[in-house]
Amino acid sequence: MSHHVLDFSSLSPREAYKVMIGTIVPRPIAWVTTVSPDGVVNAAPYSFFNCLSADPPILALGVENKPDKSFKDTAYNIRTTECFTVNIVGRDNAEAMSVTAAGFEPDVDELQMAGLTSVAGTEVACPRIAEAPVAFECRRYLGIEVSSAREIILGQIVMAHVREDIIDLDTFYSDHARLDAIGRMGGNGYAGTLDYFDLPTPSAEQILGDQKMRARG
Repeated sequence: MSHHVLDFSSLSPREAYKVMIGTIVPRPIAWVTTVSPDGVVNAAPYSFFNCLSADPPILALGVENKPDKSFKDTAYNIRTTECFTVNIVGRDNAEAMSVTAAGFEPDVDELQMAGLTSVAGTEVACPRIAEAPVAFECRRYLGIEVSSAREIILGQIVMAHVREDIIDLDTFYSDHARLDAIGRMGGNGYAGTLDYFDLPTPSAEQILGDQKMRARG
């Protein structure tokens, strides 16, 4: 099967966006809670998100600015308060998460609109979502302005809240089935993490041994 060759220098930003979100899938969703300098809670989902480092523990958010290049509430609140919380979206949270994605005015509390429960942060001055299976309290580590349209925000995790039925504190392994997280696909699509399989990484010796066996026929 041949491949289309797409030169990103010849694509519009919208075309590049569509190629990326349709093929870099599924993307984990950061359900970000922040608080404004006036104390208004904001919640919004972002799928340009992932973990980048464990030492120190760093998360990254890609936040697009508004069409007029002004900051969205999330980016503005993080800049002014220096903290945010990333909540992981479980399947049971999907509809509530979609409500918080609506374009409310800055003075509207999205958690209240979605019927969600706000829980005060332990180490940071912004809340987490009680209904989310996992929440990471973060302090702003670094902001990278990649263009007038988008900023990458790095946050250092200072506290995690993981539902008790998900994580084993003897091993620190988490049960993906109990977590039942969802990820973002292209368009309006989502995918669940229950479509799962194990594939152990073989050793170099195993691979070389298999190649020798095949060569011998």
